[in-house]
Amino acid sequence: MSMKKIKNPYLGYDEHYCFGCSPRNPIGLKLDFYEDKEWVVSTWKPGSEYEGWHDILHGGIQSALLDELGSWVAYSKKGGVAVTSKLEIKFIKPVYISDGEITLKGRIKDIRRSILVIEAFLYDGKNELGAECLMHYFLLSPAQTAKLMPSSEINQLINDDSEG
Repeated sequence: MSMKKIKNPYLGYDEHYCFGCSPRNPIGLKLDFYEDKEWVVSTWKPGSEYEGWHDILHGGIQSALLDELGSWVAYSKKGGVAVTSKLEIKFIKPVYISDGEITLKGRIKDIRRSILVIEAFLYDGKNELGAECLMHYFLLSPAQTAKLMPSSEINQLINDDSEG
């Protein structure tokens, strides 16, 4: 399996503190993402600070991981910014922190006008399915994106060819 790292277009932006992907956020997840054909993949090692019940990864953290993955699927596969409009998560089994590194996988399942339907999966450290998710993301136009972000960041994001 040959995976290509997806370049984070926000890394040069000093005020980038995304909970999911910024290396600057001291309490964030600090995720990196990779393309593997139609899939976007990430791995992450949870610590005890992310537990709900003893040794079990908190469901809200699992939701955040899947949500962040969905936005990176949208960015890498459609070349733009998308915002979450719906998350449907099914928690299959407890994800034990002591089992180690988890794996996230997501891909576009369908496109309905400006809505990307993304399916995603969270595997525990034993590579067993812990959660599955069906997400809807609204793909923003460049004009809509411009209203949300500073212009230098927009230019980098929109004009970046995502090589990394």
